Amino acid sequence: MNKIILLQNILILNSVKFDPTETERTFMAVTTSWASMKTKDEQVFSKELGSRIASARKSQHRTQQEVADHLGIAQATVAHYEAGRMRIPTFHLPPLAEILGLTVDELLGQDMKSGKRGPTPKLQKQFERIGQLPRATQQVVMNMLDGVLAQTGH
Repeated sequence: MNKIILLQNILILNSVKFDPTETERTFMAVTTSWASMKTKDEQVFSKELGSRIASARKSQHRTQQEVADHLGIAQATVAHYEAGRMRIPTFHLPPLAEILGLTVDELLGQDMKSGKRGPTPKLQKQFERIGQLPRATQQVVMNMLDGVLAQTGH
């Protein structure tokens, strides 16, 4: 419903007739025209981001529809993200990274090999998964880790 209201407001501001029966097609046309307003750098970034999304999705053996369902959007929107034709709202980045098995930094193409040392990506992903568990289960995992670390003297 928010898309429809936003679209209606945009179309009214631009003096375009609003036809609720053609909302999706009109929405795509408006977003496509927004894509043409991107700078060259934004276009390159969008295409590279789209390629990373498509590559990660395929390596996870997921369909565009599965990703779309996870984000609560249409499959066609995911196709537009992957082609770099639409900007991805920032609030979609965390759940998108999650379903693709990436961090948001990896999704955005950030160089993870900075001078600072951190957990390995696998360990980091495991901690993120533990964070999604119920509190009682998290406590059990923490107690197990404490026991292992105590045995190793750390």
